[in-house]
Amino acid sequence: MNCRQPVRLLSDQTDRDLAGDKRLPLRLHLLICVGCRNYRRQLSFLRQACQLPGPSTSAAVMASVTTPD
Repeated sequence: MNCRQPVRLLSDQTDRDLAGDKRLPLRLHLLICVGCRNYRRQLSFLRQACQLPGPSTSAAVMASVTTPD
C-alpha cells in the first residue's frame, strides 16, 4: 500500500467508519509509515480545532450570562 491510499482512507474515516477490509491494511501501513501517522495526528487536531467555540460563539454566550447585582 502506498501513501496515497492511506491518506484517502484517513480522510474518509473522519466522516464514516471504514469497511473491515480497509481497516487492517491501513493499520499495518500506519505501523510502518511515520508520514501517514503524522497526517492522522494532523487530521485529529483539525477536527478538534473545528469543534472549539469561536469568538462569535463566546460573545453570544457571554451576552446571555447574567451577573448577580
